[in-house]
Amino acid sequence: MSSPTAFTTASVVLDALTFIWPDGSVALDGLSGSFGSGRTGLVGRNGAGKSTLLRLIAGGLSPTSGQIIRTDDVAYLPQRLTLDTGRRVADLLGVAAPLDAVRAIAAGDVDPAHFDAVGDDWDIEGRAEASLAEAGLDPSFLDRTVGELSGGEAVLVAIAGIRLRRAPITLLDEPTNNLDREARRRLAEMVRSWKGALIVVSHDIALLDLMDDTAELYGSRLSVFGGPYSEWRAWLDAEQDAARQAERDAAQALKKEKRQRIEAETKLAHRAQMGRKAFEEKRVPKIIANGRKMAAQVSAGRLRTEVREKEDAARQAREEAGRRIRDDDSMRIELPDPGIPGSRRIATIGDAERSWVIQGPERVALIGRNGVGKTTLLRRLVDGSVHDSGDPDGPRPEPAVPKELQTVLRRCETHTDRIGYLSQRVDGLDEQASVVVNIAAAAPRVPDKELRNRLARFLIRGGTMDRPVSALSGGERFRVALAKLLLADPAPQLVVLDEPTNNLDLDTVDQLVQALRAYRGAVLVVSHDDAFLSRLDLDLTLELDAEGGLTEIA
Repeated sequence: MSSPTAFTTASVVLDALTFIWPDGSVALDGLSGSFGSGRTGLVGRNGAGKSTLLRLIAGGLSPTSGQIIRTDDVAYLPQRLTLDTGRRVADLLGVAAPLDAVRAIAAGDVDPAHFDAVGDDWDIEGRAEASLAEAGLDPSFLDRTVGELSGGEAVLVAIAGIRLRRAPITLLDEPTNNLDREARRRLAEMVRSWKGALIVVSHDIALLDLMDDTAELYGSRLSVFGGPYSEWRAWLDAEQDAARQAERDAAQALKKEKRQRIEAETKLAHRAQMGRKAFEEKRVPKIIANGRKMAAQVSAGRLRTEVREKEDAARQAREEAGRRIRDDDSMRIELPDPGIPGSRRIATIGDAERSWVIQGPERVALIGRNGVGKTTLLRRLVDGSVHDSGDPDGPRPEPAVPKELQTVLRRCETHTDRIGYLSQRVDGLDEQASVVVNIAAAAPRVPDKELRNRLARFLIRGGTMDRPVSALSGGERFRVALAKLLLADPAPQLVVLDEPTNNLDLDTVDQLVQALRAYRGAVLVVSHDDAFLSRLDLDLTLELDAEGGLTEIA
């Protein structure tokens, strides 16, 4: 079964592209293919090389061999947006130079350098303000500093800047990771009206379903499907079902051919035995017996060749059908049983009006817009702090806790010290230490060999175990952090997760959902991923607002 392919003009062409990291790890090997001129969602499992491919296309990395042909200029938004919080929003939009020049000229400064900086962009301020409005920000933000934006707002401004510059080819790497629901809605609106080629790496199904094409990076092969993610997924599932059925049919055919070969060999052996017996008893003249023997040998040889060829053909058909079936390694996530009764109080969350108690194996979601203090609340529960240096709700230096949030923080407490916390930034790891050293810190009594065997369940194998955390991909970092949480001794009674799906491929999200649903301890999760939350069988959903109020969502 072949996939529908989009027949569009190529914006990016890959020719035998190979990239090898300095430590010898092969990220891409002889990759060939192309991306169209419309919107393309690029999918693939963690470690497939999606982010590396975007960096290569953007020019941030150079191929080890092969080439990349770009039909025009490329704009790139990385997965982790590095920000200078002291710069202006105009800089993030990429319009600071012409904007300042226009303003200087309007103020009476006729320096020729200003006219050179403006070029044809005399309306740049109006277009910049319109771009901010499209990102959901007030036009007055143009002269504010980037540090005054939340992480999600900064991402939207960066994307709006790419649109403002009318980049012919745009690459976005996991753009919804730090976006709340409203910001995701605004991004969706921008994507729907996108002009130019757009290549998006994402695990966000709602975003991927806005794409014209779906490209999959699998086994150093790039295949392009002419349709959005959900259609591609349905096609792939049907193709895999057909491949498995073909393998079963081929296995039955091979079994039949083997049986027929055995029957043929038995029949030939019986004929040979009868011939020898007739020769020994001299029932026929010797010359006739020898003639019959030769004829029988020729016939037997022909029959053996025929049945062997049929068996070989059946075996080859089964092998070909088997090669179509994907037998991918999956992370086997098994949350340990903390052994707590259903009535055990684990944590309390409250505001000025009321409080909610998390007990036993309850699963609770905390939602709310960026910047309202969700991560701060989690940190308060986990370690009693109210400042989070890795707060994903904003790259700016942590301000004093707003008065509105202080009441909520005072009414939040845990009733257990066995807490496993996975932050959004996955920043609880020693960057310079190896993976094994990081995990051993959480499980000091586990022998090294056993620790490595357990790590293999998280698809952390071979040399990766001894690499420093700083050299890992986003997906690898998450798996290491998750392993550290789950291999802790004793097992946590409360698992706290902050945007856990940000760095996961969709297959691993499935594994995480199954593990959390089976876990017998309490779970508190912050997420903007509605599809993920809807699968957790939540007992309670609380929404935190900017005024420090909590609302139970039915």
